[in-house]
Amino acid sequence: MKKGPMSTIIETHDISRVYRMGAETINALRSVTITIQKGEYVAFMGPSGSGKSTFMNIIGCLDTPTAGTYILNGQDVSNMTDNELAEVRNKEIGFVFQTFNLLPRQSSLENVALPLIYAGYNKSQREEKAQKALESVGLGSRGKHKPNELSGGQRQRVAIARALINNPSIILADEPTGNLDTKTSYEIMELFENLHSKGHTIIMVTHEEDIAKYAHRIVRLRDGLVESDTVNPDIATASSLESEHQH
Repeated sequence: MKKGPMSTIIETHDISRVYRMGAETINALRSVTITIQKGEYVAFMGPSGSGKSTFMNIIGCLDTPTAGTYILNGQDVSNMTDNELAEVRNKEIGFVFQTFNLLPRQSSLENVALPLIYAGYNKSQREEKAQKALESVGLGSRGKHKPNELSGGQRQRVAIARALINNPSIILADEPTGNLDTKTSYEIMELFENLHSKGHTIIMVTHEEDIAKYAHRIVRLRDGLVESDTVNPDIATASSLESEHQH
């Protein structure tokens, strides 16, 4: 698939996040500047306490920086109120969590359709869109199943379908394979690769090297700072070999 000219989806300038716990001050992020283009697939890595979860919360509009600016899809979201952030979140971001976060009493179809209720779609529109989203993750025949009738990998696929339903600008995946066995983890990573090849922007947080290597760019955080920001050499080599074959 040919990519059009790149346009910036995420820009952070010198963002920091300070938490005060009693008398102690914790600098979770210290002056992080990152630019991510539409259609990129980026993994954020780092040991616990590196700031990657804090960064993910800011990128996902679940939190705001103490200082610095965050521009999401051309909009400065650094100083928004909680209500404004919620609106941006629902429109721009599809979340995929380690724990799936599915409602246990609802069917797969109902879980996937949930974000559309807030977006004002009627029931038949919701069901039609949710069915398409389930088909896109290979679960078209599982719409009536409840989460406890599905395997871990299938539950994560339902969560990914729910993340896709609003056609978000970004898919934000926080340790998406954390609760899955190795084989299922790789299947979920192949699904992300497939979504990326269709033009989705994917940002993933992981502490697992073998999961991060699916991303095309790897950013490592340590002590709240960017330690390194590199193109994934394995994928870069594979794609340059591919383009040589095409010429």
